[in-house]
Amino acid sequence: MERPLTEHIKQDGTALSLKEYEAVGGYQGLRNALKMSPADVMNAVKDSKLRGRGGAGFPTGVKWSFVPMGDNAPTPKYIVANGDEMEPGTFKDRLLIEGNPHQLIEGMIISAYAIGAGMSFIFLRWAYHEAADRITRALQEAYQAGYLGNNIMGSGFNLDMDLHTSVGRYICGEETALLNALEGKRANPRNKPPFPQVSGLFGKPTIVNNVETFCNIPHILAKGAEWYISLSRSEGGGGTKLYGASGKVKRPAIWELPLGTTLGEIFEEHAGGMLEGYQLRGLLPGGASTDFLTPDHMDIKMDFESVAKAGSRMGTGTIIVMDDKTCPIGMCLNLENFFAQESCGWCTPCREGLPWTAKILLALEEGKGKPEDIDHLTFQTHYNAPGNTFCALAPGAMEPLQSALKYFREDFDEHINTHRCKYHN
Repeated sequence: MERPLTEHIKQDGTALSLKEYEAVGGYQGLRNALKMSPADVMNAVKDSKLRGRGGAGFPTGVKWSFVPMGDNAPTPKYIVANGDEMEPGTFKDRLLIEGNPHQLIEGMIISAYAIGAGMSFIFLRWAYHEAADRITRALQEAYQAGYLGNNIMGSGFNLDMDLHTSVGRYICGEETALLNALEGKRANPRNKPPFPQVSGLFGKPTIVNNVETFCNIPHILAKGAEWYISLSRSEGGGGTKLYGASGKVKRPAIWELPLGTTLGEIFEEHAGGMLEGYQLRGLLPGGASTDFLTPDHMDIKMDFESVAKAGSRMGTGTIIVMDDKTCPIGMCLNLENFFAQESCGWCTPCREGLPWTAKILLALEEGKGKPEDIDHLTFQTHYNAPGNTFCALAPGAMEPLQSALKYFREDFDEHINTHRCKYHN
């Protein structure tokens, strides 16, 4: 099984140097791209069926195609890598950045060439200190080798790239909030439209993609769209996907597997199943802002369409496992506290609704719950639904709660009827 994203990441935990990256085929995708027209590069990405790996799964080449092109297009244009990665349970981008930073840089250079961008930024989570150091060294190497700067590899294409270490919060993972933060403003989401592809950073055309998305680009340009599609087990997208698992499993980790690998294979074969003495109760398939799935869902493919049909979202593909000794109300409380804290406060449903939700869940955990609390929680899941809030933070926060009410309702009722949490008392 081919694992283009991770096969050359070293087991000793050190990053590939430029020479090591070149020795395994690094920057060949860029060489190929610079011999093509920008339109042909964009079409190659479209043909590959690469979909964004940040959670939404939008087709990458289609997203790029919305950028104005031609002599009359606004300039400058920007490429931005979203490395904020503050979704609870998600740690895939850190692996890619720390293990092979040149892969990210090459992918961004190719992407910039495709849309005609002259400036690029890596927007990195503040806590990723080791990743920041390794990106800084890799950028220096790339400039010294002529992969960045003026007249890249004699092509006439110019591109600069900077690292921006964010001091922001979870909301910075939303692309327009990220752009505001990058401009030095408060990290609030923007109205859409206009979309960043037309009016993004400093009001100019901008593409924001996830780190994992950019890391796929060099391989597509090096080996072709058909090869990339062949890596997948999903009809809805090409390539591999970084899947992960955390919780009471035997082997919590990250694995690069074909897109569309079943949930059961990830859980049983790669994560090793549950630790001795624990049973699987439920799991969040793609980070904290996705709906619970249950042991009945093990046959579903972990791709965007299949997980959606099962009533959840694939999100980042990083599974959070809930065992039978963990209280689902307590788990939801932990998540809602996080989301309430991370709300930017821009819209009322999120600013007021998430703390209210957390307060009700805390009362249930403390044995102070009332029957009407179920109605209040259900109301919040509708009040903070998509279309009622300024961005997707609050709707994402509601996903674990609304599914917990669906699958674990007996636990909510027991908390109310017995005035205690059996998992803690």
